[in-house]
Amino acid sequence: MCGRTACTLAPKEICRKCQYTQNGKKVQPNWWQDEGKYRPSFNMSPGQNTPVLVSAKHFEEPSECERVILPMRWGLVPRWHKGDPNKVEYKMNNCRSDSMLQKASFKVPLQRGGRCVVLADGYYEWNTTEDGKKQPYFIYFPKDATSDTKELGVSVKSEKEEEKKTDEYDRSRLLTMAGVFDTWKGSDNKDGEPLYTYSVITVEASSSLSWLHHRMPAILETDEDVKQWLDFGEVPLKEAVSVIHPASCLQYHPVSTLVNNSRNNSPECVKAIDPNKKKTSASANMMQAWLGKGKLQDSSSAVSSSKRKSSANVNLAKGISAASSNNTVDKSVNDKDDEQVSKKPKIEN
Repeated sequence: MCGRTACTLAPKEICRKCQYTQNGKKVQPNWWQDEGKYRPSFNMSPGQNTPVLVSAKHFEEPSECERVILPMRWGLVPRWHKGDPNKVEYKMNNCRSDSMLQKASFKVPLQRGGRCVVLADGYYEWNTTEDGKKQPYFIYFPKDATSDTKELGVSVKSEKEEEKKTDEYDRSRLLTMAGVFDTWKGSDNKDGEPLYTYSVITVEASSSLSWLHHRMPAILETDEDVKQWLDFGEVPLKEAVSVIHPASCLQYHPVSTLVNNSRNNSPECVKAIDPNKKKTSASANMMQAWLGKGKLQDSSSAVSSSKRKSSANVNLAKGISAASSNNTVDKSVNDKDDEQVSKKPKIEN
């Protein structure tokens, strides 16, 4: 399944990342609708608008590019749905490949050519550990997707590179997931504009990913796959579905459970972590800080006490020295008095 993604690039950067060859030239697709509906996020969930690639043949207005980008809402709303589009009876975030040509909600738009490519930096999946906890992972295209080493989670790095652990995944290539979309124009459409919505097509997980979850998005690995899936005018549906299959050319790393809450949206969501590292709670961190502060105060008090004792010892030493000096003076005076007494003339009778 696919229930959370990340797409953090600016609209213009997405166009650049979607560059393809058309008539022997490198071109970039344009945004067909207001790209302002798309908001970059490290933690995208169903209901949000994400960038989706479609064929320009869906629109009557001419376009220089064969492909265009639309901000579509995640969670398909069938065109025959009546009432509030936010209240669809069933969750339509994902579409199973093995039943998409049987269920009318997906079969009808696919027969009309509603094939799209969902764009993302990567997607999240959760693995249930032995103790029942769910550890999230971030999955994406590796930096070198054409390398002979395509084992999931295996990176070919030198020892020096291994020592330098990177916290950010490589965003050199956007993840391209096959999807199905539909256009809703119900009576409850307040602004009058058509509502474009989509579902991510899912397949059985590849052997290298099945340990994490039994299903995964249908990844379009090459630009030829993307072209075949999008070109509904030239490539029949029965032929296009051949590109829908499990993919192994992916990489992953464990991430923080911050991503579990869809309201959390920061780079920490995609940052690689060590799941075996002992975690401390916020209260424990506060206690540790408090104890550290107490030790600092105790240390400061000890230093002050030591200084006071040292000062007292110095003063005591000075006092003893002064007293000794006075005793010496008194003794000298007494000696003189004794001398004077001894020199006093005797009185004769």
